[in-house]
Amino acid sequence: MTREPLVMIPPMLCDARVFAPLTAAMSVDHATCIMPTTGGDRIEDIASRILDWAPARFALLGAGMGGAVALEVIRRAPTRVLRIALMNCTSQPETPQTSAAREPLIVAARAGRFKDVVAQEMPAACFAEGPHRRMAMECVTDMAWAMGPEHYVTQARAMQRRRDQSATLRQIRQPAMVICGAEDTIYPVRRHEFMAEMIPYSRLEVIEGAGHLPMLEQPEATLAVMRDWMRQPLVLR
Repeated sequence: MTREPLVMIPPMLCDARVFAPLTAAMSVDHATCIMPTTGGDRIEDIASRILDWAPARFALLGAGMGGAVALEVIRRAPTRVLRIALMNCTSQPETPQTSAAREPLIVAARAGRFKDVVAQEMPAACFAEGPHRRMAMECVTDMAWAMGPEHYVTQARAMQRRRDQSATLRQIRQPAMVICGAEDTIYPVRRHEFMAEMIPYSRLEVIEGAGHLPMLEQPEATLAVMRDWMRQPLVLR
């Protein structure tokens, strides 16, 4: 396995705790860091801050909103990214309907109804049924409250304004893995199939028994996929 630094970017409303099972295992062999998604109300601003902080060259994992940021990072600095993994995310821009649906949530967050916002952004249905669902939901709630409504609003604005990264997918020549939970209702498997088809030589890994946060719902299976990704030989550009 390579010893590349590993940069991980979490989903909306999440902090480093979402990657805790992965970090504990991967940090044995890799310098591992978690980058925040609270650096501005545009994906481009967040990506710029991450590039300022990141090592000169690194492996990159983005999950959820972090996947949108990861695609902007590799679009801007392809020579710095050695390999990329996209987890439970999409490369497509926000649809007008989805963007409009965020407005009541932004209003609710500002009006003191943040608990309702978290429940709608990360509903129970987006997690797979099973013993890990309750734990994943409790972890998300704790992370969201630690982040707070102001950061949520900037994240929501960034997601509303994100660009279409289809052209970026076609340009990826690094070892690429597209990972998703089989039962994710936010970004279903078919969206990940689309991304995997767009990236030359990429692999799609669907994790059974997991929904939107496979790193919490099925940590051992997710870790196995991650280690396999880190073992892939670098592709000459």
